[in-house]
Amino acid sequence: MLQSAEPKYTPNAAPTNNYTPVKPIASPVDQAHIGRTLVIKGEVTGAESLFIEGRIEGVIHCPGNRVTIGRNGNVAANITAKEVVIMGKVLGNVECTDRLDIRCDGVLSGDVITHRFSVEEGAVLKGGIEVRSPEKEAHSAEKKDQKAQYQPMQNQSKPAEAPKAMVAAAGNA
Repeated sequence: MLQSAEPKYTPNAAPTNNYTPVKPIASPVDQAHIGRTLVIKGEVTGAESLFIEGRIEGVIHCPGNRVTIGRNGNVAANITAKEVVIMGKVLGNVECTDRLDIRCDGVLSGDVITHRFSVEEGAVLKGGIEVRSPEKEAHSAEKKDQKAQYQPMQNQSKPAEAPKAMVAAAGNA
């Protein structure tokens, strides 16, 4: 007679699932966050990027990663990182292996060693800047290796000279 257009339920039929989860295009970036109310005194070391909204006093060492000082961030520390972005206040020296960005509200009082840097209009920078090229750094590393190889040769010749000086001093006495 009259039958509905809907399919009948059959208990043996497997349910069909047409839903496929959305995969992110890029993996999420590992980044530690220091909130507004946190105060850290001492050494902060890490192998991931760091975002600072609170206060840090001491040393920040994140080689190969980015350190970002947010608008509310207040740092009284020397910073070593691959990249440093300053939107808050920093009192201390900054050493970057890649670049330093000081944004419009950022304040940096300290010396800078970096390969590249940018200072937006309205930002404040008080201190010296040393811009190093990657070629010079590789060249200086080679010179250090050559000095290290040369140094043992000098040390070997000095003991032979020392008795001559003692003999001369003994002869004058």
